[in-house]
Amino acid sequence: MFESTFLVALAVVVVVIIVLAKTTVIVPQQNAFVIESLGKYSRTLRAGFHILIPFIERAAYKHSLKELAIDIAEQICITKDNVQVGVDGVLYLQVLEPDRASYGITDYVFAISQLAQTTLRSEIGKIDLDRTFEERGSINSNVVAELDKASDPWGVKVLRYEIKNINPPSDVLSAMEKQMRAEREKRAVVLTSEGERDAKINEAEGDKQRVIKQSEAVKEQQINEADGQAAAILAIATATAEGLRKVALAVNEPGGESAMQLRVAEDYIEQFGNLAKEANTLVVPASLSDIASMVSLATNIVKSGSDTGAAN
Repeated sequence: MFESTFLVALAVVVVVIIVLAKTTVIVPQQNAFVIESLGKYSRTLRAGFHILIPFIERAAYKHSLKELAIDIAEQICITKDNVQVGVDGVLYLQVLEPDRASYGITDYVFAISQLAQTTLRSEIGKIDLDRTFEERGSINSNVVAELDKASDPWGVKVLRYEIKNINPPSDVLSAMEKQMRAEREKRAVVLTSEGERDAKINEAEGDKQRVIKQSEAVKEQQINEADGQAAAILAIATATAEGLRKVALAVNEPGGESAMQLRVAEDYIEQFGNLAKEANTLVVPASLSDIASMVSLATNIVKSGSDTGAAN
């Protein structure tokens, strides 16, 4: 009797445990459970402790709400200029609506990865090989935009797509290397020629400036010399005029005329003597002995000059 009672109690405990296991659900953080009631969608459970109706409700689908990274396998794409390249990438997505991700599609990860490959082939086919490397950003954006439109009914958000590698064939890589080498050599030649051109231009400009500076220096020198000569002539003329004025004043003083006559006679005799020293042949004027007439003539000239100065 005791054993039968124990077995019944044990059976009840087992049933209670099974019922508790069926009715209590603990949902971890950043997870969501989709609950079905008799095979029909009932509700979505978020993180926390929940109790289900035994044998009626069950957790049909479990989804992680974390961001998920999916590796997109390498595939062969044909560019606009008919070059085959191998392209792989990585896709980032996140489940936003667990119920739609459960019932909208069978396997959203497989569907989005396949769609990413077909969209990538389409985008690569729109551009040339040379532009595939520099247009990575626009390719990624276009792939994300197309995938986001397709995955919206599934309750999945495509966050971003990144191309990892673009692998052209070996012969294409060799041709690209030769092209880049030729471009570098071309740039080097152009830079060298531009440097030589700039050097010649600078040299010519330097010569031009040097000639201009020299001409300006010569001009300044000539101006300064002309100014000096003009100043010297003016000074001589001023001194001569001042001397003549003083001579004229001295002649009008007592004894001045006699002194002037004596001076003229002395200069006349001295200059005539110098003329006789320098020349082998000498022509003597007929009035040479008439020194008095020469002195008288000089006196009259001085007097006329002094009278004119006094009148002015």
